[in-house]
Amino acid sequence: MYIEINTDHNIEGHQALNAQVSAVVESALSRFSDHITRVEIHLSDVNSNKKGGDDDIRCMIEVRIKSFSPLAVTHQAATLEQVVDGAVDKLTSLIETTLGRQQHQKMSRTDPLPPENAISEPSLDQEGLVT
Repeated sequence: MYIEINTDHNIEGHQALNAQVSAVVESALSRFSDHITRVEIHLSDVNSNKKGGDDDIRCMIEVRIKSFSPLAVTHQAATLEQVVDGAVDKLTSLIETTLGRQQHQKMSRTDPLPPENAISEPSLDQEGLVT
């Protein structure tokens, strides 16, 4: 699973931040690692010129799962830690739902039932008459 972290010019993207975010993401998504090929994380400061606010930081995570279109979630919070945790929680839930649906479809019945009003083949009684 390849993890790429991008930050806007208002958030310092230093090695410590990259290591911390990568560790959180790897830990949360480790059980899906066989399915995931790539994770892209985008961190940005929404209202940088105003400095402050309850939902100042935004995290968008896009994940690529084998045989699926990319999945993405967004979360906003006051701190980097809160925003990453919130986005990872949303992403985990989305992946569980997506892979669960796929698993359910695989386990679903493959031989379709005939419609209730379908015409059945005529049967013959012991004397050879159609019933």
